[in-house]
Amino acid sequence: MTRSTMRWPAAAGLTVRCEMTPEETIDIYATAWGETDPGRRMAILEQVLMPYCTYTDPRVHAANPAELSDHIGRILPSRPGAKVFRISAVDMHHGKARFAWHMVNADGTALPAGLDIVEFDGATGKLAMILGFFGPLADLE
Repeated sequence: MTRSTMRWPAAAGLTVRCEMTPEETIDIYATAWGETDPGRRMAILEQVLMPYCTYTDPRVHAANPAELSDHIGRILPSRPGAKVFRISAVDMHHGKARFAWHMVNADGTALPAGLDIVEFDGATGKLAMILGFFGPLADLE
């Protein structure tokens, strides 16, 4: 995929113009998880999330970017200086993708890796849905 044009397989024959690659979109989104200033954090999210983007993880469901920003603001005080980094390639098909990430504390220690599944808006390339999971999958018993 190129920076200026992406083909979304879910929309047969549709070519859309995007400002960023999916990887860039996801990496910018990840920076919001380390931004302590609410205004800057919201500006980051608005750059890469649709106004109707939802975020769901085992602890919360945010119905829009403002609710997600508020959620991040509640998490950050317990992890001062922590940042989130993508640690895998972006595996994408039909306008949806998955990727692994780590939250790294200020002292360099990393929490167990997480996995996000995202859906991109076909017209803009921004994120329309984020579904987060924490830690590795459990083995079969």
